[in-house]
Amino acid sequence: MLAGVAIAALALAGCSSKGDTTADPSASAASGVAALSGELKASGASFPNTYYQEVILSLKDAAPNFKVTYNSVGSGTGKKEFGSGLVDFAGTDSTVKDTDGVPAGSYLYIPTVAAPITVSYNLKGVDKLQLSPVTLAKIFQREIKTWNAPEIAADNPGVTLPATAISVAHRSDGSGTTNNFTKYLVAAAGAAWKLGSGDTVAWPADTQAGAKNTGVAQLIKAADGGIGYVDLSDAKDSGLPFAAIKNKDGQFVLPTLEGATAALAGAELKDDLTFNPLNAAGAATYPITAPTYLLVKPKYDDPKKAELVKGFVKYLLTDGAAIAAEVNYAVLPADLQTKALAQLDKVS
Repeated sequence: MLAGVAIAALALAGCSSKGDTTADPSASAASGVAALSGELKASGASFPNTYYQEVILSLKDAAPNFKVTYNSVGSGTGKKEFGSGLVDFAGTDSTVKDTDGVPAGSYLYIPTVAAPITVSYNLKGVDKLQLSPVTLAKIFQREIKTWNAPEIAADNPGVTLPATAISVAHRSDGSGTTNNFTKYLVAAAGAAWKLGSGDTVAWPADTQAGAKNTGVAQLIKAADGGIGYVDLSDAKDSGLPFAAIKNKDGQFVLPTLEGATAALAGAELKDDLTFNPLNAAGAATYPITAPTYLLVKPKYDDPKKAELVKGFVKYLLTDGAAIAAEVNYAVLPADLQTKALAQLDKVS
């Protein structure tokens, strides 16, 4: 179990504010990042992009001669670019499959943060919404097409729901957010969910597709009756309301860092440092909580490149973690952070 996460989260919460990313000079000196000089290029998941960009911004003060570029293109593209040698490391919210173009043995997983995937919506006159897993599955499969459907009404006693048509938005690109959202539905909705899981799935033809989390958020905002899945940071930045989701213990829980922290505490860790907090037990758990990782090479052809990768990722996991809560990401449990740093030490 991922123990110690609540202590870590409380210790880091409130240490930074979005837009105020000035690094602590003593902390950056202690991590060794201040002395680094060079450039790294990375690409991948849009889910953690806000956090990564804030950490990269903080490098301008912490390590003025060290430049890192992270291109938010989605987990699928990030994995392909990493496998092709186009980037130095990649971000992904999903694990590597044989079809991703990343050779076996060419990567290590470094977990970084976790966050809720919200079910965001746009429905005039409805500012509070509750959805159970089976209802959610039927909405995204287009088996429920209007907001006043009996299944949605049953989840929301006392709420007046309009007969507005539901407009479903999903990712157009290969996406770890899609992977985790659909894995959650497989686990929580059971046989009611028929589309399987993956970075891409065969969505119904009458749904809408947007690139990255921001594209899905834009589609939801554009349609009265819109609904889609978006990471918490982008949902908040877009001003979208989001539903409380019925968790494994039967409680309707809103997507919050507290709910994500509770989910992390119940996640089982694998030897490669991947973990699954989806549909975790616990009354306070937000059930659609997703992990995210960096893919790094065990061995780089250029020792200088290895030094830069290790320096940046160490900074991300330590000094940079103080930024996480302020941009709506949950920090790793203390024991997992320690294991992630040990994994990083294998890079040469």
